This record gives sequence, structure tokens and C-alpha cells, in this order.
Amino acid sequence: MFNILIKNALIIDGTGSEGFYGSVGVSGDSIHILRGSNNEIQANRIIDATNMVVCPGFIDLHSHAGLTILGEPNHDPKVRQGVTTELIGIDGISHAPFKTVDELNRYIWLDSGLNGYPPIPADWLTVADQLTKYDNKVAVNMAIILGNSPVRIWSVGWDDIPATEKQIHNMQAVVREAMEEGAWGISTGLDYPPGAYASTDELIAISKTANELGGFYHTHTRASLKNNGTLAPWEEAIEIGKKSGIPIHLTHYRQSFVGDGSHLDYLDLVDNNRNEGMDVTFDCYTYPYSGTSLTIQLPLWSKSGGPKDTMNRLNDSTIKEKIKKEIQSQSDAPFKWDDLWLTAFTKSFNKKYEGMSLSEISNLKQKDPVDVMIELLIEENLGISQVGTGTNAHTLPAFVSHPYGMIASDAILFGDYPNPRTYGCFPIVLAEFVRAEKHLRLPEAIRKMTSFPAQRLGLKDRGILRDDMKADIVIFDPKTVKTHASRLNPKQFPIGIDYVIVNGELVIDNGTNTLALPGKSLRRGRD
Repeated sequence: MFNILIKNALIIDGTGSEGFYGSVGVSGDSIHILRGSNNEIQANRIIDATNMVVCPGFIDLHSHAGLTILGEPNHDPKVRQGVTTELIGIDGISHAPFKTVDELNRYIWLDSGLNGYPPIPADWLTVADQLTKYDNKVAVNMAIILGNSPVRIWSVGWDDIPATEKQIHNMQAVVREAMEEGAWGISTGLDYPPGAYASTDELIAISKTANELGGFYHTHTRASLKNNGTLAPWEEAIEIGKKSGIPIHLTHYRQSFVGDGSHLDYLDLVDNNRNEGMDVTFDCYTYPYSGTSLTIQLPLWSKSGGPKDTMNRLNDSTIKEKIKKEIQSQSDAPFKWDDLWLTAFTKSFNKKYEGMSLSEISNLKQKDPVDVMIELLIEENLGISQVGTGTNAHTLPAFVSHPYGMIASDAILFGDYPNPRTYGCFPIVLAEFVRAEKHLRLPEAIRKMTSFPAQRLGLKDRGILRDDMKADIVIFDPKTVKTHASRLNPKQFPIGIDYVIVNGELVIDNGTNTLALPGKSLRRGRD
């Protein structure tokens, strides 16, 4: 007898193949596909999926939930979208390994505007220790990729200095140990220090080690290289892949704005290198808004040494003036403040600025926008998030529909005005890119959110509805599924996704969160 029997379903199995009608039985944490009439089959719970689609749970390959989910383990913003597995540690920012708890918490402070703070003491040091925080304690499955920032901190420190040969060998040892503990590869965030201080050769060296253990390279590329050409940041990633042998995954890949080269050149970079035998993939998000920590506006040199040194520089009038002039010298500085809204204020006297643009706040304060930004960063201890238009909406469908692209949210899960993709990234694919605009067929869209990311990550038993695979399942109405999450009202749950199952347990049941916490830590080499 099954725990759950899903009857009368249009089963779209995640492979990209057309759907077929049948039933899905859930026994323990595994599934069984049943064809034909199943009226006599017994189950503890029967779900009638007439006029519904049943597919694998969605896998988010770019998640910032590693800390925040510990305080909100039911994970409503994501699980209600159908997300059942998340990859954390992206953008070079994993929260292990560290030598001391003090250093871990110092690092959490550095990127608090991007990843938030954990609600419990951050007391783990290794990847293995961190993974234990999630087993049967959160609603979804969690996988970790190793960020190059903690690897660099371990060996080189926090400063903008080149690594010695001995330090690189030390970093390779750190990579090997973390992957043996369950990490799935290497991530980089080459706009975020101290990982941003790594040279190309350093990244090639640690990527060789990750490749030897079956990992992949997941990269937020180096924006400063755009001075060498529009595609130069991504060409560095390709070079790392060619010289290390590691598979390359370009994250939040898109044309940033009209005039940022041609979107066809971006897509050709992937196609041409795949045609030459490279394993290159990418993911993209589905809204035209970018999002990150407000500290990304500061020059890299001002963040050398870590967050305390950054705060000291912002409080030093001479250095502050140097920082201000460098920010103002950017060609788009006078305009971008209009289109950059801020969120995640913690001080009561700043709460009134939630969701306002930097220009609006500076007008209220009657001060220069850069002065206001620095003032707010000091008051909020660097922990402000920014959201803005960072994607050309006209060419976004070409990335979403490209055969080598996947869907990933890059969602920041705190603040009153988060990026709307935090609540709507996956259902907007089903509602807009498939049903309304027909950029994609439904089976292909589901493949991009299920089996393809499972393949990229290396998961052998998730991402496809097939006998004996793990029971991560989404049931949605293809005619009504929709998201209302928007720039002005981002915190809205989607409609039409009525059931979500993780490891054989219902976490969303007829639209209601069951508060079940069946999520598992997924470890490389064991899952």
C-alpha cells in the first residue's frame, strides 16, 4: 500500500518528453509510476490530479537561503513555488570551512546584505558540520557548493594580495577535504571580496582539484573585465574550464541592458564552446531585476581586510572622499540611483526607507546620493540589500528558452521589498514563458527546472519521475498557475501550485503549508 497515490495525472517526467496519463504512487521516500486504471490500489492518501500536471520538484541552482532557512525552515517563499532542492554556497560565498567561529561570523557580517544572518549561533566550521543543520530540520533538500572566498581566507587571508604557490597548494587541500565531506564543486563570486582577489591562475588550480573529484565550476563572473570587452568576464570562465578540465556553469547569465553587446553573442559563447567539446551550461532568472548587497557599489580595494576594515574606511573622512569620487566617476552613476531600491533595514529610524530608491532617500535627506549610501551602510552595519533593473527584458526570453539554460532564482529572502523573483521565479516560467507567450513548450520548461539542474549538479535519484527515484513532486494546474509578485508588491505567493512533496512527505497540501520538515542534506558521493 502506498503512503500517497496521485491519480488521473498528466505526468510530465522531467526529461523533456511529452506527458502521459497515469498515476504516481509514493512509498516511503520513493516513487512508482502506474499506467492504466488504478481504482483498486490502496493508499493512505489519494490525491485526484484530474486536469493537473504532476512533475518532479524544481531544483534551484542559485539559492541564498543557507542561513535564513534556519530561522524560517518551512521556507514558504520557495516551497510554494514548487522548489524541493536548493544549491547554497553560490557566488563564492559558502559558510564553511573556517578555522574559528569568530572568523565564520566575521564572514557572515561581510555579506549580510546578501545572505542575512542565521537565527541561531553560527557554530559550525566544516562543510560536514553545516550539512547537519538541515537534515530533517527544513522543508527542502539542501546541497552545498564550496565558495572560493572561504578557501582563500583559509590560506591567504582577507587582503588583496596574490597567493603564493604554497598557499595555492593549501587551497587545493581545502577544496579536496570539503568535497570529500559532500560539497558538489567550486563557486566563485568575482565581484565579492576576498574571493574577487583571486587570479585566473589561482582559480584554474583549485578547479583542477574540484574536477578530479567530479565537481563543477559555478561562477558569478568578474565584472571589472568588461573593460577588456563585453564578453571578457565569461571568457575568463571559459579559459578556466579549458585549462582545468572542469565543467563550467555561468550563473544569472543574461544581457544586462540594451547596448550591452548583442544577446546573440552571449548565447553563441555557450554554443560555440559546446560545439568544441566543452561542458558549458548556464542558468538565468526570470525577472528583469537584479539584486545583491549594497556594498557591491563600493570599490574592491575599500573592502580589503574584511568588514571591520571596510567600516573604518567609511568612517575616515579622507578615505570616504576617495571612495565617493571613485563611485561618482562611474559613467552611469548619476542615473542608476533612480532605479536602485533598498531593503532589509534593521534600524527603526531607517525603516521608513524600505523599498525606496537611493535617489528618493537622498532627496528626502537633501544630500548627495553617495553620501547617503555611505551613511546608511554605516548605520546598518553594511547589511542593506539593493534591487534594480539589471537585465534587458526584451532579450530575457532568449536566455530562458535556450536549450543549454536552466532556471534559478538568485533569491534574497529577507527585507520588506525583496526582488519579486524571490516569490515568483519558477511559476512565472509556467504562466508567462510557456502559457501566455509560448517561448517554451511545457515539457521543455519543466526539464529546465528539474532533470537538467539535477544532471548539472550530479544528483542521480532526483529530477525525474521514474520508478525508485526520490519522491520530490509538484502538482500544479497548467491553466491557472500564476504569480502576482511584482516590484511594488513582491511578497505574494503564487496560485495554482496546490501540492508539493519532498522525500515522500506533503509540505504543501491543497495550498496549505503542512509545517513538515522532511528536507535532507544532499552530499556529493552519497546522494
